[in-house]
Amino acid sequence: MTNHQTIQNLEKLLANSYVLSLKTQNYHWNVVGENFKSLHELFDAQYEELADAIDGIAERMRALGSKVEGTFENFLKLSKIKSGDKNFSKSEMIQDLVFGHELIVTDLKVAIKVAQDEGDEATADIFIGRIQSHEKAAWMLVSSQ
Repeated sequence: MTNHQTIQNLEKLLANSYVLSLKTQNYHWNVVGENFKSLHELFDAQYEELADAIDGIAERMRALGSKVEGTFENFLKLSKIKSGDKNFSKSEMIQDLVFGHELIVTDLKVAIKVAQDEGDEATADIFIGRIQSHEKAAWMLVSSQ
């Protein structure tokens, strides 16, 4: 089994997830306004879920025999998601996070096919599970407005 592209997709997922997690935590700390408490708690739950996912993604990379380049520099280089803005309004924060989740889902749909083509159903299953998590997170964010 050759899984070179699958490992690259795991690296990108790890980077995007890490940057999205940090952005979500940034917004957790800085959100203000009418729905402060509910958004503060929602952002908290989402960055904690991402933290668990990040560990699982990195562990899958190791199980496939790849070392993990767990540095800010590498994550920023690989991530399509950019850092958050602490001065965003709560609506801008929500839109920014939804965009990040949707971006990851789009990439994962391609990554599933690659993993399956490379005979790696276990990683394809991880990608499918991540789609479910990111779609739920986006739905919860949109519904909180």
